[in-house]
Amino acid sequence: MPVISTPYAFNESQLYVDLKSIFGRSLYLKCEGFNFAGSIKLKAAIEMVESAERDGLLKPDSVLVESSSGNLGVALSTIAASKGYRFLCVTDSRCNLSTRLLMEALGSEVHIIADLDANGGFLGARIEYVRALCASDDRYVWLSQYTNPGNWRAHYRKTAPEIAHEFPGLEVLFIGAGTTGTLMGCARYFRDWHHPVRIVAVDSVGSVSFGGEPGRRMIPGLGMSMRPPLLDESYVDEVVKVEEADTIRACHRLARHGFLFGGSTGTVVSGAMQWLAQNEPRDLTAVAIAPDLGERYLDTIYQINWLQDLYGDDILDFDEVSAGSRRVEPRRRTSGRRPKP
Repeated sequence: MPVISTPYAFNESQLYVDLKSIFGRSLYLKCEGFNFAGSIKLKAAIEMVESAERDGLLKPDSVLVESSSGNLGVALSTIAASKGYRFLCVTDSRCNLSTRLLMEALGSEVHIIADLDANGGFLGARIEYVRALCASDDRYVWLSQYTNPGNWRAHYRKTAPEIAHEFPGLEVLFIGAGTTGTLMGCARYFRDWHHPVRIVAVDSVGSVSFGGEPGRRMIPGLGMSMRPPLLDESYVDEVVKVEEADTIRACHRLARHGFLFGGSTGTVVSGAMQWLAQNEPRDLTAVAIAPDLGERYLDTIYQINWLQDLYGDDILDFDEVSAGSRRVEPRRRTSGRRPKP
């Protein structure tokens, strides 16, 4: 029986769901939402906070500040409450109401940005707001998940080895691309592994992470309105971009079978199923990472009025392809020295 004294000491990350009975194709979904922060972001949050502590950046009167669309904000709220730090999360109007309330319940302060940046997103505006806060008071400590190597290092040290242990014959790994911390940590680890693993990044249509035109994105989690500073495309074999309508259909299809997952998971599953439909010559050993669960999306992707207002009355027509990317883009790896974790 595990007994813990800090909330971040528990993280059940060795649970997988076999999706073949739901989607008709073999795919093992690694569930990362079973911890007190409710998402995979707890791993990166711990790594970044403890690294800042080792480097002497955090002092008793420090105020952690971070830009987050939700999950990292909750993870940092959990850690800050446990360690006695103040935490201020800078988010935007797309952040789910339940996520904001959860951060506040944990004692954090939440600032909501309403102004769009030059790419039609909120990220640039959020970052400028954080920079202004840090310039105004030296007690603010910005971990900067977008540039902090601890973001990817957490997954090099934990997430990828967990997958390798359970699936020694792994052939393809599907990873959602947001800040690309999970993507880069896992991709770097499997580049060093004893046999090749195809790395497929899953992104949202409207994101500019891998190029393309910016567009409206209403579901927080994956995608960026700027190129992720952590991204090194030489580690990525292919990119799948998924329409938000297909994300929603994948989420509801999973829910119809009793699995309530978040929007990021719906995107990854949708992209993975499309890739497998196009590329599966046989039963591959394939794993996808599910970043979170679905309770925080009850007022958005699981709320019919919200869906119909944004996507139309036919959004949940399950006769349509429920897992659909619009394009799969190959990426040619280049050689070079790997950063050390």
